[in-house]
Amino acid sequence: MSHPVSPLAPAQSPRLPALAGVRIAARECNVRYKNRTDVMLMEFAPGTTIAGVLTKSLTRSAPVDLCRKNLKGGKARAILVNSGNANAFTGKAGVASVDRCAKALVAALKCKPGEVFLASTGVIGEPLPDDKITANLPALIKDLKADAWAAGAAAIMTTDTFPKLATRQAKIGGVTVTINGFCKGSGMIAPDMATMLAFVATDAAIPAPVLQELLTRGADRSFNAITVDGDTSTSDTLLLAATGQAP
Repeated sequence: MSHPVSPLAPAQSPRLPALAGVRIAARECNVRYKNRTDVMLMEFAPGTTIAGVLTKSLTRSAPVDLCRKNLKGGKARAILVNSGNANAFTGKAGVASVDRCAKALVAALKCKPGEVFLASTGVIGEPLPDDKITANLPALIKDLKADAWAAGAAAIMTTDTFPKLATRQAKIGGVTVTINGFCKGSGMIAPDMATMLAFVATDAAIPAPVLQELLTRGADRSFNAITVDGDTSTSDTLLLAATGQAP
């Protein structure tokens, strides 16, 4: 189902530059939608640190539980996201779907189990057809590109009427670093990032504990300060990765 483009949409989306240590791919996997991309893979160089802010809901989804567990390690090699199905209120079947997707991603990238992160957004209470995702992993990995930020943003949209991207540059210790990110979220974005997914990456070198402190502060002043309808979400996920590969 398509929606009229919001009057708040920018005249054109910003063009995000390639970021050292980050590659992205998106594919049409038919998780729920037809004739559009619905799965996004973001791959990071070895040694990338990660931080996250997740839903406070007591009925959080299985992908959120995986992120919560793996954030303790502070390292990331990949984020895998699907739209169309939230894999929430799916019980043991949902946990099993997350486990299969995570194991397939670990095997494909030859990384550690604690270095992969998953997120899902869409309808609640329906089993996730994870076989459609895992079957497309080889093609997603083959399609990985440094300049596919716009494609990644489009793949995670649900009721959004336009992709939401941003990029900034700053100097840290005399080194120019870049920060890229995209998110999805439309009618339901309160309280605390409700139905919000956001994925941000930088080429700055930042230890995981410091990254977490910075992200928590930033989320409190931005996503957690937005209100639309007062509902929270089972799937809120904000992840920030730092590759440490700034020139």
